[in-house]
Amino acid sequence: MGVFQIEQIKNQLDKILLKTQRPARYVGGELNSVVKERSQVDFRFAFCFPDTYEVGMSHLGMKILYAELNDMDGVWCERVFAPESDMEALMRQNGIPLYGLESMDPIRGFDMIGFTLQYELSFTAVLNMLDLAGLPVRSADRESLAPLVVAGGPCACNPEPVADFIDLFMLGEGEEVLPELVQLYRAARAEGLSKREFLLRASQLGGVYVPSLYDVDYNPDGTVHSVTPQDGAPAVVKKRVIQDLDKVYFPKSFIVPFVEPVHDRSMIEVLRGCIRGCRFCQAGFIYRPFREKSPETLDRDARNLTCTTGYDEISLSSLSTSDYSKLEDLLDRLLCWTDGEKVNLSLPSLRVDNFSEKLLEQVAKVRKSGLTFAPEAGTQRMRDVINKNVTEEEVIRTCTTAFQGGYTAVKLYFMLGLPTETEEDLKGIVDLAQKVVDLYYSLPNKPKGRGVTVTISVAGFVPKPFTPFQFEPQATVEQLHQKQKYLLSCVSSRKINVNYHDAETSALEGVLARGDRRLCSVIETAWKNGCNLDGWDNHFRYDTWMQAFEVCGIDPLFYSSRARSYDEALPWDHLDYGVSKRFFIEENKRAHADACTPNCRQQCSGCGANRLNADGRCHL
Repeated sequence: MGVFQIEQIKNQLDKILLKTQRPARYVGGELNSVVKERSQVDFRFAFCFPDTYEVGMSHLGMKILYAELNDMDGVWCERVFAPESDMEALMRQNGIPLYGLESMDPIRGFDMIGFTLQYELSFTAVLNMLDLAGLPVRSADRESLAPLVVAGGPCACNPEPVADFIDLFMLGEGEEVLPELVQLYRAARAEGLSKREFLLRASQLGGVYVPSLYDVDYNPDGTVHSVTPQDGAPAVVKKRVIQDLDKVYFPKSFIVPFVEPVHDRSMIEVLRGCIRGCRFCQAGFIYRPFREKSPETLDRDARNLTCTTGYDEISLSSLSTSDYSKLEDLLDRLLCWTDGEKVNLSLPSLRVDNFSEKLLEQVAKVRKSGLTFAPEAGTQRMRDVINKNVTEEEVIRTCTTAFQGGYTAVKLYFMLGLPTETEEDLKGIVDLAQKVVDLYYSLPNKPKGRGVTVTISVAGFVPKPFTPFQFEPQATVEQLHQKQKYLLSCVSSRKINVNYHDAETSALEGVLARGDRRLCSVIETAWKNGCNLDGWDNHFRYDTWMQAFEVCGIDPLFYSSRARSYDEALPWDHLDYGVSKRFFIEENKRAHADACTPNCRQQCSGCGANRLNADGRCHL
């Protein structure tokens, strides 16, 4: 690609934008976006979201870090999203490199390029964005310090499948480590350090993992034999944790997008972590320890965002909002002013076992659409296996409360392919949905003149690192198809709708989730053969992926559908997210014994995450 000045890029964009769908994705200039004078800036950061504008602009973490970096003197953070295929083709045809939305400058001239890894199927988009920027996709081929390519996010808990493409990873929460990394880079640049010298220094920063400083050896059977640090890199890299959420950085404003994003509202984060310990849930473990913000802090943040964005809806964001210990107090505070200002409240992640009548009354004041709950499994045995700690009686009781409060639609989330699952467990999904339908029509005070709709949404189970099920085999594509067919055959009511995820997508996600560095060649081959934006059905090319595995001589089932022994060295064992491998082994054994573990408020189960607190104690 040729070297473009900003005016040249703008001129080129003027010629092509109207040929694309939703050209507003690519122009910047939204309310609350940050534009700085180049002469006042000595560090430039490209925050890259490897998905479309609509998805990226919904992400709370990006909003927080974008604002935090831009509040630093001399630092300019700009947003970069993956272009859709129509825009990408036009950019390549016209020689337009990937650019920052705020300045229209090519990002290959920035100091640091950062990717947030939210989903394994975004890995090819990372490579595609680097290539669009005019940069080599492999870290070893980018010899100079600038631009340094970094990454973080939940998929960084097993970064090995993309280790050859990223210079360093930030593990855990970024509000502290990212500004520290920026300052470290500034100092290294002033000293004239090489990229290698900077990476050696960065590896000593808490929460920073530099994959090029670790040698991986394999056993004859293909499993990992050892991961050996080089040149003083730590043997184990521990994730970063924010100690006090009331003191952590949170912006007073968000960018208001031109194009409607997936989640078009303000978001405030009420807590981090989860007390529940569902054995399938990676987020519930990698975000431990459990920490809450105070109602006063949340009320202030909500008021600020309402004033600066004009949004008429606030989402109370967390892994389990109804586990927030002061939820009713918080809702009372918010309703004091949101009611009068016609601002709605959204409460995602509600649990059926603590959905009270008072909570329903508070929620009903601000919305009266459908309610969503996640039993995850259809029988009590299966719910015990996954440690969901929810009973059928609690599901029925909660639905009764909702129906009596005027609700007529319920969405129930489940998973297929869970460990030890039988056809009886699958039939139990439909049986539970039918009981909810029958419940509605049995109530004398149900809403008049309206029927009920119960939607079953079913996803294929994907074993993830840092969970008790990280040792389990994943159901194959053929097995998932059989399970989906059987589930549909059990439905006899028109009041029940069934949605299920694509089995091939789940299968690839499972391979990439538990992969090692040998998958780098597969990802690069798949990308070179046209794979990109794989999380979208209209882009996903399963056959092309399978061809890439074949070309590279790698069996995907080795990573997805193979059981791991407890003593196997896993590709992520040298990374510490707080919860011990010993705990995961014990929880896996309890799963196979159909035994539950109490939630953290009921009894400490000794997961080890309290080690990440400054005082080493559990604060529940």
